[in-house]
Amino acid sequence: MGLSYPVLQGILKRGYKVPTPIQRKTIPLAMIGKDVVAMARTGSGKTACFLIPLFEKLQARQAKAGARALILSPTRELALQTLKFIKDLGKFTGLKSAVILGGDSMETQFSAIHGNPDIIVATPGRFLHILVEMNMNLNSIEFVIFDEADRLFEMGFGEQINEITNRLPNRKQVLLFSATLPKILVEFAKVGLDNPVLVRLDVESKIPDELKLCFVTCRPEEKLAVMMCLLKQVIKPESQTVIFVATMHHVEYISQILTLAGIANSFLYSNLDATARKINAAKFQQGKVKVLVVTDVAARGIDIPHLDNVINFNFPAKSKLFVHRVGRCARAGRSGTAYNIVSPDEYSHLLDLHLFLGRSFNIVPPTEAKNVPEEAIGKMPQSMIEDEQSNLISWHESNTDVYNMQSVCDNAYQKYIKSRPAASVESIKRVKELDISFAGVLPEFRGLCNDATDLLTKMKGYRPRGTVFEVVAKPSSVDYKVMKEKRAFHKDNIFNHHRKLEERQSWITEVSESQDTSKLPSSSNDEINSAFSEVILPKKRKMDNLYRDEKKKKRKNLKDEEFYIPYTAPDQHTEEGLAVNNFASEAEKAHFDLCADNNESQRLQKQIKKWDRKKKKMITIDNNSRVGKIRTESGVWIPATYKTKRYEQWKDKNKVVAQMEAVEEDEDADNETRRQLERLDTSRMTHWARHNQKLKEKLMVKSELKRPEQILKAREILEKKRARSGRKKAGGRKGGGKGRNRRR
Repeated sequence: MGLSYPVLQGILKRGYKVPTPIQRKTIPLAMIGKDVVAMARTGSGKTACFLIPLFEKLQARQAKAGARALILSPTRELALQTLKFIKDLGKFTGLKSAVILGGDSMETQFSAIHGNPDIIVATPGRFLHILVEMNMNLNSIEFVIFDEADRLFEMGFGEQINEITNRLPNRKQVLLFSATLPKILVEFAKVGLDNPVLVRLDVESKIPDELKLCFVTCRPEEKLAVMMCLLKQVIKPESQTVIFVATMHHVEYISQILTLAGIANSFLYSNLDATARKINAAKFQQGKVKVLVVTDVAARGIDIPHLDNVINFNFPAKSKLFVHRVGRCARAGRSGTAYNIVSPDEYSHLLDLHLFLGRSFNIVPPTEAKNVPEEAIGKMPQSMIEDEQSNLISWHESNTDVYNMQSVCDNAYQKYIKSRPAASVESIKRVKELDISFAGVLPEFRGLCNDATDLLTKMKGYRPRGTVFEVVAKPSSVDYKVMKEKRAFHKDNIFNHHRKLEERQSWITEVSESQDTSKLPSSSNDEINSAFSEVILPKKRKMDNLYRDEKKKKRKNLKDEEFYIPYTAPDQHTEEGLAVNNFASEAEKAHFDLCADNNESQRLQKQIKKWDRKKKKMITIDNNSRVGKIRTESGVWIPATYKTKRYEQWKDKNKVVAQMEAVEEDEDADNETRRQLERLDTSRMTHWARHNQKLKEKLMVKSELKRPEQILKAREILEKKRARSGRKKAGGRKGGGKGRNRRR
């Protein structure tokens, strides 16, 4: 790749030897100055793809040039991780970096920017706030990176990103990295990037081969017990595990349960204080605790070294979110396991996931089959679950905090279900036909319990032949006779239903036993090309367009131009544009909603309400209103809260203006002295050369002299030190006198 020695030294120090496929494709393109949109699966080394070209472009530290590179990240954890990566990889380059995050002190961030860092890592919201507050100039930016760009737009940073992009110079190189490619990202790439190159790798294999998936079905009230069984009996105590839950209330609740069970853990969620988030994440990354409970705030971009397991306590509603969650482990060639606890209300989302991944939907048969396929859907032995369930019940009865937290979690989950995206209609229909609830025990759990003691599982599988009316009642009773008549009337339907169930169960058992679970080695591209004379790849855009054009040419034009009368006038669009009172536009305004019965209610219905975290209530938002907004140089209206006077107050407090003027005067004086020294030639041994040598010595002495302001400042500091030391001596004498009085 032609890397310089300091960059290569940092890469080797980090321990990297062979680049990943996305790095091999992206780094050379970025080195020649191309704008790149790179797509690859999670954990494929996308961070190094933009940092290595960045170090090569910037080369060395330039203290007076200003920031030359900007990296935008969606979350503070990802930004801090990128900063750590910059310090590791760029250890020998001498480049200075700064991080701008929401929740941190703005005064500290003002100081960091005044230190002229070469690289700024930031979240979009706080960075735009700093830009507006400081009226900052970004003309020195040469390199812009959007990390996890799809997540940036999903989290609602679109306005901030567009405003930041408008302030950037035209001559810049942009690298955009994403796991998916939504439509809004394509539109942004068209406008914000200059002739970009799309690098799309590893999209077909959404989950790495080293990751093992395990799906455990259970009732909703048994989820916590299943999770405790996994942590205590299945997962090794020394391995690191991340547990993903639905809401922040579940995070606190599960953390309390794990603490009662003696399992050291930490937790993360979005509303947690920034300092606490940093401390809890550091505990887990450094190995002080082995379990981390998080919401989806940590599902994207976070690289946790040597992560072994992921547990999905609440199954994700979106398949892409599942990919990002389980992508935290099995990164960079390491192996890992993702345990998924699935309840009946999540079966349809589980089927959607298998369709998205293109994998077979295998259910473990109730009877012990010989060859159960890998990544099958089954359950855990009931005896294991009951043991943990009894412990949980006793903890809830004895601990008031845990009991109250459980009710809070139940209410939060009901709210979560209302906002959870629904599964596809086809999956909801097909799940009803599948017997997921009657799945057998997974093979990896069979050796953890004794079959003789697993009596509850056998009892659960028992189905009596008669109903309650037939078993309990006497043969002479009316209920018994009515049920017998009803059963005789529907005898054929009952027989056919049981026959279909038996046939289906036998077919599932035969398929599961006949499937070979061994994996065949994959073939290389050279082997495929040598075996086949022609290889047809999917989605050939150019060929599709050519075929479409040929098809259009073959179509016959059935319109007779001589007798054809169009149903619209030729100048229809012009007339609509010039019309003052157009019927269509007036009719759209004159609609009537049955939900509102007066003008005031209709006006309120059109307004949008949004939850305000600070006020803790729903507030009305009028998008068209410009009240409380300011207009930027690019013409965009942003909230006025971005422009306060905190920067001016900070400058006055720290006397930044006087310091900057003094520095500029020193620079001007140094430059003038340097120019005078350059003019004086002392290389030749002549009379004027000796004269110039004397002048040079005078200038050197003059440049070392202090200015009056510097002398005054030094005197003030010296006086303060003397006053401080005098107060200390007086206090010591006073204390000594009191001691003598006491002794007397």
